Amino acid sequence: MVMDGSSELEKRVAEAVQVLNHDMNACSRVAANQWLLQFQNSHAAWEVATSLLTSATSPPNFNVEAHFFAAQILRRKIKSEGLYLRSEDKTVLLNALLLAAQRFSTGPSQLLTQICLAISSLMLKIDENELKLTMEHLFINLKKLECQENGCIAVLELLTVLPEEFTDDSVKTKSCFKSELLLYTQTVMEFLLNQSEQRTNDGIKFHERNKKILRCLLSWVRADCFSDIQPASLAQHPLLNFAFNSLNVSIAFDVAIDIMTDLISRYEGLPEIFLYRVQYIKEYILVPALISKDEKVIRGLAYLFSEIGQAAPGLIGEGSKEALGLADAILSCVSFPSEYSDIADSTLPFWCCLANYILGLETKNGKRNAKLQLFQPVFSTLLDALLLRAQAGEDKYISDSFIYFRTNLEELLVDIIQILGPQNFIIKLFSGGWASFSSQTIPWNIIEARMLFLYLVADTVIQAGQPFDLSVVMHLVTILSNSKLEGQDGLLSLVYKTIAEVIGSYSKWLISILPHNLRQLLVFCASGIGQLDCSKACSSTLRKLCEEAFSIIHEPQNLEILFWIFEGLERKNLETEEEEEIIGAVTLALNSVPNKEIKKNYLAQLISPSYTAIQNLIDLNKDQIMLQDPGLYTLNLNHAIKGLSRMGAIFQNLTMQENDDTNKSLINIIWPLLEKLFLSSHMENSNLSSSACRSLSLAIHSSGQNFQLVLPKLLDCLSSNFLKFQNHDCYLRTAATGLKEFGNIQEFGQLYIKTFERFNSANSISSLNSSYICDQEPDLIEAYTNFTSTFITCCPKEVIGASGSLVEFSLQKAAICCTTMHSGSGLSAMSYISCLLDVCLNCMLENQEGLINGVMVQLISRCGEGIISNILYALLGVSALPRVHKSATILQQLAALCTLCERTAYKPLLSLDSLSLWLLSSVQQLPAEYLKQGEAVVMVPLWLKALESAAQDYLNCAAGTMDQQSGGVHMRGKGGRVLKRIVRDFAESHLRYSPPVN
Repeated sequence: MVMDGSSELEKRVAEAVQVLNHDMNACSRVAANQWLLQFQNSHAAWEVATSLLTSATSPPNFNVEAHFFAAQILRRKIKSEGLYLRSEDKTVLLNALLLAAQRFSTGPSQLLTQICLAISSLMLKIDENELKLTMEHLFINLKKLECQENGCIAVLELLTVLPEEFTDDSVKTKSCFKSELLLYTQTVMEFLLNQSEQRTNDGIKFHERNKKILRCLLSWVRADCFSDIQPASLAQHPLLNFAFNSLNVSIAFDVAIDIMTDLISRYEGLPEIFLYRVQYIKEYILVPALISKDEKVIRGLAYLFSEIGQAAPGLIGEGSKEALGLADAILSCVSFPSEYSDIADSTLPFWCCLANYILGLETKNGKRNAKLQLFQPVFSTLLDALLLRAQAGEDKYISDSFIYFRTNLEELLVDIIQILGPQNFIIKLFSGGWASFSSQTIPWNIIEARMLFLYLVADTVIQAGQPFDLSVVMHLVTILSNSKLEGQDGLLSLVYKTIAEVIGSYSKWLISILPHNLRQLLVFCASGIGQLDCSKACSSTLRKLCEEAFSIIHEPQNLEILFWIFEGLERKNLETEEEEEIIGAVTLALNSVPNKEIKKNYLAQLISPSYTAIQNLIDLNKDQIMLQDPGLYTLNLNHAIKGLSRMGAIFQNLTMQENDDTNKSLINIIWPLLEKLFLSSHMENSNLSSSACRSLSLAIHSSGQNFQLVLPKLLDCLSSNFLKFQNHDCYLRTAATGLKEFGNIQEFGQLYIKTFERFNSANSISSLNSSYICDQEPDLIEAYTNFTSTFITCCPKEVIGASGSLVEFSLQKAAICCTTMHSGSGLSAMSYISCLLDVCLNCMLENQEGLINGVMVQLISRCGEGIISNILYALLGVSALPRVHKSATILQQLAALCTLCERTAYKPLLSLDSLSLWLLSSVQQLPAEYLKQGEAVVMVPLWLKALESAAQDYLNCAAGTMDQQSGGVHMRGKGGRVLKRIVRDFAESHLRYSPPVN
């Protein structure tokens, strides 16, 4: 590679960089950028960029930006084209870059870093056979550079960058590069030690240089440079002492912390050594930082102390003087009144590790009790500190990091309650006498934090089965009920939300111990519903109260409040989820009403607004109103959607009771309305269709056989609408719900076949002919294959046998859908194929004579090759691994069916020979670039052998003759597991490929 560059081209580069960065004319900047991009991709860029960095004379208009651009060009070209450089060219380029590093050793620092990064990238491109000599050449030159004026700065920067190349997860490098570089660890450590011992009179430059030394040391620590040194020797290493002493220097503090935490996490034995230094750090660094409120130092030390404890929780759990000193130091950090929660948050993993160690000790020898007694005061103090840190401020804004910290507290609080005991924990939360405060003097931020802790440990407290004095909660409810909440989106609203969550979590105890307070609790929830911060919590709590108060919730005064809440929904802009919780709560209450007529009247009252909203939409002339007032139509449409959502919530929570015809009466009212809606043109709207279908599905689930009389009309509406609006997959899903509920009824067989036929005739289904099209319709595929699976599993065998052509069509579509890139729809298609094969196998194994056996065998004989071919394509896709199990199962079922047919009159149609031909044909049809050389020859006999063994396992398992010691559960035996392993190996070895678009 020639190194003598053209001075004219250097001038043009410098000028273009100047224009790009400083010219006020946008067109000139665009032109300069385009020229520089073209230049960067040219071969001349090697010579010009190298010359710019190494030439002693600068061209006119030359500046640092041109130097920086040259260094960037070289780094990029080395990364993209470095492998293609000749060995001698790489050596010349390395020498030139080392010269450039010497030239710019005094700065600018960003330019020096770019040059060093270019050297590192070049070293990664050296051939393995030449790496040893090149590395030796590099360090010889570094030694020479070290002896030159300011050369140590360049050496330090390069030694910092080199290890980062293979510690960076984004860079995949050869292992030999790391091993060759680490051979020079001793040389590097001696250099760093020598640099650390030098002194200058300039304090700022001295500390900045020390920080660079520490940065370099950190890079080598992360490269495991001390892996061969014993912890005891490492603890006395002068560079570690240098890092430890740098904790007193503000500018180098962060890097020193990183070095020590990295060492602690990497080398066993170091935590114990560092533990003995904690007292010194606490006394001379932490305490002054706490006094001066130096959050940077406190944050760093909290992190360091926590890392020591996490690395050796057993060491801390022994409870030595040093261990307790460490715990006390971390408590001081947690207790520090910082505006931010990150200091306390960083210590949570340590406390969880320590608690888990203590709680994991054996109870037999009394060791656990001894440690509990020792550490209970520590965790009690920790609880006090966390209560302070978890307090919300008076301002309305609550940061995401603070919310995250409070959420993270749950695991630790559960540990603390187990260490202190539920009763002691509750006593501590309720201490302070705040329960008797008036609404004017009560410290809401303190109360909110204590209620939050009570809510986070609710499951543990309830499991312990020791109810506490709930009158405290009721006292707060009374105060808040008399407070004006509307418009309060700050602290008071947060308090309301937290107490609502507490009520919901402890609703069972509140109702059983204080049943007379139910009305007050309902009013409390009602006041919070619709308020910004607490509406969701109050809606959820209302439902929980109605669930737990089943025996008394139907009392008139309680129902009055519930319907008052319901009637107020129109004035509140609630989320759909919140509305459904409220409607569900009212419905649950109505389930407990003993009088049937009263119950029906209440339900009519509950459903009336929804009915009216839907009827109003049906009465509208869509085409006319869309021309006259589209806004009015949208308003009516949204009201109807909301009404359908509420109707669904009613059905979802309405229970069928013996000798109660409420559900049937409700169906008689609702179905005619829904039928009109389904027949209307309004159903073109996808949101309306989805809401109507969901409501109908929930009604079918809730009402069971009460829907039987309207099933023909129901399926007719669903299938007809799907043909009209084929992008609405909700019709398929609701039809599947109907089949699941009534599919076993023989007399509806023709109805099911007709519905199946209609769905198959839809253009959206017929067009599923390639993986590309399937990729565009994942929801449709899932809905369709779910319907077909339901048809196969729920309908009588005679019905399935009579719909052979429909099943064959659906099987062909499912096989194609297996290849879609969307994992969910692909697995759904595979599930249908497996389901169909399972039904076929069961019929054959049960020796059932009849139409279904012949139909199934014939369609499998015609579709078998397509199934195997598409399974292979699915295993070549980017999302192949999640499909391995389903693929192996289908192949095993297919092989079992072929083996079974060999023993019957169906052998001419289906046999192991058929399986062999399908597999051979499918492999031969795969594009040549998808398979490794010679793979096809080996693959077919290997897979056939595995398939035959897996098939026999399947049949043995079905016959009950499987040897239990062979593990016949997973994949039905050893043969099945071998097949799955072969399928997985095939998928993993072809992950780099994607199936072509059919």
